Amino acid sequence: MPPRDALTRQVERFLDHLTVERGLSPHTVVAYRRDLGRYAAFLRARGVTDVRKVDERLVTGYVAAVSASTYGDGRAYRATSIVRALSSVRAFHRFLLREGQVARDPTAAVVRPKLPRSLPKPLSVDDVVRLLAQPDRSAAGLRDRAVLETLYGAGLRVSELVGVDVDDVDLEEGSVRVLGKGGKERDVPLGRYARDAITSYLTRVRPGLARPRSRSALFLNRRNGGRLTRQGVTGILQQHAAAAGIAKKVSPHTLRHSFATHLLEGGADVRVVQELLGHASVATTQVYTLVTKEHLREVYLTSFPRARRPQAAKR
Repeated sequence: MPPRDALTRQVERFLDHLTVERGLSPHTVVAYRRDLGRYAAFLRARGVTDVRKVDERLVTGYVAAVSASTYGDGRAYRATSIVRALSSVRAFHRFLLREGQVARDPTAAVVRPKLPRSLPKPLSVDDVVRLLAQPDRSAAGLRDRAVLETLYGAGLRVSELVGVDVDDVDLEEGSVRVLGKGGKERDVPLGRYARDAITSYLTRVRPGLARPRSRSALFLNRRNGGRLTRQGVTGILQQHAAAAGIAKKVSPHTLRHSFATHLLEGGADVRVVQELLGHASVATTQVYTLVTKEHLREVYLTSFPRARRPQAAKR
């Protein structure tokens, strides 16, 4: 174990703040712990055991060290990983500044590496229709259909989906209450297909899966009746995507991307989509408007007769 020096205590105080005061998920706190563990090791290797002695030069050196390092079989860290590492360090220093434990923030002037723009890759409407048609009428199929219809029909994060309890679903009103990032609750509408799929699952399948350990969880696994996990949802999705002949890589977040893109292509206002997705900022949602613009351009170029140069006449 590392020594209980000032740096260790400062990191632990910040992680406690994330867990207790901000209520972040265990998965998120683990990611912060990993990032700050690497940062603390970097500082200790340079003889620094108290954040009050950190300056801008050290933070810049850390970002450079992460950029130059590799992992696994020698692969370089992606720009997103470097930005996340700096973001964790910046949040740590800002917290200590607010707490009055340091006099200044050494990350304030450190320039964040520029990220290449990465647009979401949604499925087409036809692909989604084929995917959702795959589950059969067996008990497993009815459960899988309810999972996929809810995931796509409400645009949920997979962590939100597996956290839904039976009482969170209002089938009469057609809505589901989910716990999003930062512990924020929101109510999301459920369309007819999702409502019908959940109704069939609740009446015909869940009673046979339920065990004492099931408690109030909506979606259960078939092994021991426990709450379905994120990995379980991913496996269900990939199984039916393969059966539907969808060649591209599909994850639960792909369906969330598809939900947002299809709404905007159908004429939904970006701020409505923001609320449905549970985004804190509309800027996060606006990336989907770029996808729809690309889609419009693609349709224009392939469909409008005067959008392309005519081919040279054969001689």
